[in-house]
Amino acid sequence: MSQESPFQSTTSTLKEHKITVLLIDDQAMIGEGVRRMLADEKDIDFHFCSDPTDAMTVANEIRPTVILQDLVMPEVDGLTLVKFFRANPLTKDIPMIVLSSKEEATTKAEAFARGANDYMVKLPDQIELIARIRYHSKGYINLLERNEAFAALRLEQEKAEKLLLNILPKPIAERLKGAQNTIADYFSEASVLFADIVGFTELSSRLSPTDLVAELNLIFSAFDLLAEKHGVEKIKTIGDAYMVAAGLPTPRGDHAEVLVALGLDMQQAVEKYNASSTQSIGIRIGISSGPVVAGVMGSIKFIYDLWGDTVNIASRMESHGVEGRIQVSETTRDLLPDHFQFEDRGAIQIKGKGEMNTYLIVS
Repeated sequence: MSQESPFQSTTSTLKEHKITVLLIDDQAMIGEGVRRMLADEKDIDFHFCSDPTDAMTVANEIRPTVILQDLVMPEVDGLTLVKFFRANPLTKDIPMIVLSSKEEATTKAEAFARGANDYMVKLPDQIELIARIRYHSKGYINLLERNEAFAALRLEQEKAEKLLLNILPKPIAERLKGAQNTIADYFSEASVLFADIVGFTELSSRLSPTDLVAELNLIFSAFDLLAEKHGVEKIKTIGDAYMVAAGLPTPRGDHAEVLVALGLDMQQAVEKYNASSTQSIGIRIGISSGPVVAGVMGSIKFIYDLWGDTVNIASRMESHGVEGRIQVSETTRDLLPDHFQFEDRGAIQIKGKGEMNTYLIVS
C-alpha cells in the first residue's frame, strides 16, 4: 500500500483553471472574428468587451488567463490601459497580448515597455493566435497553481506551528525549530503547582468514559484559560492532576505569587463548575519554589517536562494537602508578599523528605 503524502489533502483542493480569454476591442467585427477563431476550442472560454472603460470590471469578474487588447481605442489609449492592468493587484500578472494594425518596431517596443507580454498584428492567423493563447495561459495557470500551492503550504505550516505551540512554550518551540537537538535548562528560582481533582475516582465510577473525559476536559480547559491569563506555563496533565510552573522558560521575580493567584482562581473555577453541573468535585493544590531543571523529552512526541526536588515537593504539597485549600512549602511562603496570610500546619511527614513545615493560604 502506498504511503499517503502529508500534503495530499491540501494539493487536491487546488483550483482547476480553465483557459479564459478576454478580448478588449471597440470594434464588434474584431470581436466576432476572434470568437469564430476560438469557437471550436472546447478548452477555451472566450469573453468580449467593447467598452475599454468597463474592461477592468469585466477582468476582475471573469479572471482571464490571457487578455487580448486593441492598441487604438476611442475612449482609452491602449497603452494606458495596459499600464492600468499592471497596476491592479488582481490583474498585474495576467498575460497581455496587444492586437494592432501597426507594425512599427517603436510601437511594439513601447507596448512591451508598458507591460505587454506579446504583440500581434490583427487580424492574426488563427493557428498562431491559438498557440499564443495556450502558451501564455499555460504559464499564467502554472503561476496560479504554484501560488495556491505555496498558500496551502503556508496554511499547513501555520497549523503545525499552532500545534507545536500547544505542546511547547513558545521560546522552547523556537529553539527546537532552530535545530537545537538537546534542550535542557537550569532555573535557580521557579515555582511549581500541582492541582488534583478530589472525588475523581468516585466520579469515574458513575460516568461513562466519554462523559468522564468531557467533564475533565471542561475543568482543565478552564484551568488552561486561567494559566494563559496569568502568563504561566502549563506543563502537563497526569490523569486528574494538573501541573503548572512559573519562572520558566522565561524567568520572573513573582513566580511564587502568581501561582498562588492562579490557585485561588482555580478554586473559584471549581466552585463555578459545581454550581452549574450535576456533578460535585473538590480540588487540592500544592505549591513549592526553588531550583528546577527543565527540558524537552522525546524525538517524535515532544514533551516539556521538569525535574528536581522543587517538583517533587510541590507534588507532595498537593498529595498531603487539604481539599479546598492551597498548601505551600516554606520556600514558597518566604517569597510571598506580606498581604498573604497563612495557617501554619507545623511539621508534617512528607514522603521521601521527612518532616517539613507547610502552610495553608488563608487569603
